[in-house]
Amino acid sequence: MPTLKEVEFYLKGLWLLFKQDASGFTYLDLSDRGALRSFWSILWAMPAILLSFAWWRLLFLQGLPEGTETGALFFFRLALIEASNWLFPLILLGVLCWMIGIGEKYASMVVVTNWLALPVSYAYGMLVLLMMFLPALAGVVALLWLLLMITVIAAIFRIVRMIVGDQLLMVSTIVMVLLVPSMIIAEVLEQYLGVYPG
Repeated sequence: MPTLKEVEFYLKGLWLLFKQDASGFTYLDLSDRGALRSFWSILWAMPAILLSFAWWRLLFLQGLPEGTETGALFFFRLALIEASNWLFPLILLGVLCWMIGIGEKYASMVVVTNWLALPVSYAYGMLVLLMMFLPALAGVVALLWLLLMITVIAAIFRIVRMIVGDQLLMVSTIVMVLLVPSMIIAEVLEQYLGVYPG
């Protein structure tokens, strides 16, 4: 598992790439091994993920009779949805890279996508905390959530552009593959698995 120092190193690389500084590549392990190790970001993001699970449980229970409880199965289903959101876009990305002939770039995109998900998870976690403890700020949180989404889209676009070059159509397609399917899958699975707030 990467140490905190390594994680800081990777995040610095992402920040440099976001600023369109190619030296950011030297901070990241873009090999196949690095792509596999980047999945440790899930474990590093676990506190934020568990916080979002707790908030989702509160939302879910609000639509049910008082005294209703949720068991371990509820959290297992949320974990399945989280895993699907994390992995399915990467699988689709692999297929896309193979189809358009940039398979050699796939490992790099897995690395940046996984490590970028780490700060995004904690930013989302901060918004969840605001919703849990200051529900009166729901409007402000909604605005902050929109700003976060715009920032994420911009970050992915700029970093992917550094990887594949100045091919805007290709970059836009990759960004859509990474973001849109996870949104659709999340809602479909939440409904199917019965964990969507009523």
